[in-house]
Amino acid sequence: MTVLSEWQNFYVIAGSSAGALIGLQFVVMALISDMPRTPELAKAGETFTTPTIIHFSTVLFLAAAVCAPWHSFLPLAAILGVASLAGAVYSLVILWRMKRQAAYQPEFEDWLFYAVLPLLAYAVLISAAILALLQPEASLYIVAAATMLLLLTGIHNAWDNVAYHVFTKNQK
Repeated sequence: MTVLSEWQNFYVIAGSSAGALIGLQFVVMALISDMPRTPELAKAGETFTTPTIIHFSTVLFLAAAVCAPWHSFLPLAAILGVASLAGAVYSLVILWRMKRQAAYQPEFEDWLFYAVLPLLAYAVLISAAILALLQPEASLYIVAAATMLLLLTGIHNAWDNVAYHVFTKNQK
């Protein structure tokens, strides 16, 4: 479909950025792997580090899905719907984990970037999946907005994780 081909450059850039950032996250984790760990820190890692990889992976997945050679919008809408529902459920799990972990007391910025904005991105993606059935071309702008929100949230959270380990945790 020519409508989707017009989005190729956007998703090549977004997908490659997400892929590169996933790789950088692995490098950072390897570099800080010798820092002392406690069970509380492990729970905090599940809460604050893993979601960053999930959001970057979602961006990579969305880029691949939109760039695939679809002959109709129905399969793409279904994929967007499943991915967005899975992301929304995962965001709620992270919200629950944020409340339960004891290693770190989340601040407003943490609640915003680790819980609210990802949940908003996945909600926007759900609306895009529905709109893809009614107005496919318009839905692509909404998918792009959700993709960018997840990518920028992931960038913030990756920096936040590194800054915490370098400037706070490493100083103790």
